[in-house]
Amino acid sequence: MNEQIEQDPVSKGDRLWHVLHVKPRCEKKLAEYCRNHGVINDLPLREETKVYQRRKVTVQKPVFTGYVFVRFAPDEKLVVLKSNVIVRILAVEDQAKLISELDQIRTALTIDPTLDACAAFQAGKRVSIRSGPFQGLEGVVQTVKGKTKVILNVDMIGQALAVEVGMELLDPVQ
Repeated sequence: MNEQIEQDPVSKGDRLWHVLHVKPRCEKKLAEYCRNHGVINDLPLREETKVYQRRKVTVQKPVFTGYVFVRFAPDEKLVVLKSNVIVRILAVEDQAKLISELDQIRTALTIDPTLDACAAFQAGKRVSIRSGPFQGLEGVVQTVKGKTKVILNVDMIGQALAVEVGMELLDPVQ
């Protein structure tokens, strides 16, 4: 469902990343629409298992409800708007930062597909995870109910992903 994020933010001419705020429960619909029309998009998904009448069903849900990350040129904007599910388009000022944040989210979801979004934190110490399955990710450390969590922020939408990590695995970032 997700396209691979490219490291060079302007490698394809004037195609820039945008954050699209969409109607409720339309994230997957927009991602499918973009894929069908050849528009690059990224929709981070997490797995959730529910029990329905003694049956376990695993579904994929958007990590950031209401948001899809789409890369298009100004002349492709009309194609995207014709999806009829977009509430507003947020321009991304720092393309490289958004790409970096989305790469971190994708890496964390690859390791643990059940991670869930939380509110982004501004306060706290910026750290890098030294070892373990989340090695190399950077975020803000917080203590929630006695457990150490590293918050991976996506500043554009004010949301984040919380990863539980032991304090001994963290290094401060300068």
